[in-house]
Amino acid sequence: MDRLHARLVAVRYMLATAWPIVLITAIGLLVAYQFVEPAPPRQMTITTGSETGAYYAYAKRYAALLAAKGITLEIRTSAGSHQNLDRLDKGEADIAFVQGGIRAPATPDDEDDDDSGPLRSLGSVAYEPVWVFYRGEQRVDKLHQLDGQRIAVGEDGSGIRGLALQLLEANEIRADSPNLLPLAGLTAAEALQKGEIDAAFIVAAQEAPVVQVMLRSPGLHVVSFSQADAYLRLFPFLSKVVLPRGVVSLVRHVPPRDAVLLATTANVIVRDDLHPALVSLLLQAMTEVNGKGGFFQRAGEFPAYKDQSFPLSSEAARYYKSGAPFLQRYLPFWLAVLVERLFVMVLPLFMLSLPLLKFAPAIYSWRVRSKIFRCYGDLKFLENELRGRYDPALAEEYGNRLDRIEQDASTLKIPLAFSDLLYTLREHINLVRAELLRLGTTHDRGQQQ
Repeated sequence: MDRLHARLVAVRYMLATAWPIVLITAIGLLVAYQFVEPAPPRQMTITTGSETGAYYAYAKRYAALLAAKGITLEIRTSAGSHQNLDRLDKGEADIAFVQGGIRAPATPDDEDDDDSGPLRSLGSVAYEPVWVFYRGEQRVDKLHQLDGQRIAVGEDGSGIRGLALQLLEANEIRADSPNLLPLAGLTAAEALQKGEIDAAFIVAAQEAPVVQVMLRSPGLHVVSFSQADAYLRLFPFLSKVVLPRGVVSLVRHVPPRDAVLLATTANVIVRDDLHPALVSLLLQAMTEVNGKGGFFQRAGEFPAYKDQSFPLSSEAARYYKSGAPFLQRYLPFWLAVLVERLFVMVLPLFMLSLPLLKFAPAIYSWRVRSKIFRCYGDLKFLENELRGRYDPALAEEYGNRLDRIEQDASTLKIPLAFSDLLYTLREHINLVRAELLRLGTTHDRGQQQ
């Protein structure tokens, strides 16, 4: 029982020493928690285009990769880039495919500008060539040659229409001209083949069915932009690509010569409140799906920040500079996220606890010694009084005070490791008691003489 009692005394002192450290640590933990991102949701929504378009195909492949990481990607079709942006603005989607050039380029300071809106770019994932097909034998290499002709420029609200009107206006063809018709895709291709229109704008990948149909249709030609470099200066979101001669059909030698095309880009735009861990995961999926070489792109060319119509996400900037987060390279996604969140809390907690734990033994020792030092204080005051102004009439009071000090010392409950201090205190009490007896004896002898 005595051993158990002694251990309980030691535990009590330890707890008395530890509670301030625990309190300070808890406060630090609460403060650190304010800077920890919440766990990422397990579902995202992406808005694409039609089910026959490249955007939808990309999204399907993203969804498969994300599903392997435990994330569900809901795919919503749309009428085009403008509707996709509208859904992002309204919070109806987290991610959207947007055709390049439908908004003015972002300035370098836009990332810190509250007016830049809640949308951020994760980069471009592919070139989207601007195909301008026309009928007739006269070669067309400048858009102003189409002035006065019937031109399909895409449906109202579509990204194709917005881009086509920009290019035509640059060639002094008015956007409100009745000759600019709201036809798109296979509908435009069929009208062009039948001679119902004279030209059509198509923005799609080379392998798109509508492009393949029009490239192989007799009597249809594609505009090779002789002023391509000038367009790149006027419209920075555009790029120049080349369709090599004979690439459509080596036997029929289609096209008969290299065709210089303008190309916009397919861009992935997200809301700025999308969880950073999901942004990183999405960028990895974009790299897997769109990073390979293609008809107009080199391997590793995408994803990249080519169209600066939207400010680049800070997470995307870090990804392009350093790649995927370190932990996500070697750990399962959810484990990596958990470790990252804990690290944000544990690191400042460790930095705070280290000095506290360093001083804990000194604080523990001080708490134990302070009880003994209080007895030493009373003993020292009594000794000074005996040596400086001893009064024989107060001899009994001196003895009673000394007894109380000894009683207090005998009832002190301190850990066994500090028992030597208690025994030393008792020895010093006995020394003072001996001094009190000596003074009393000396006084008695003086009276007898």
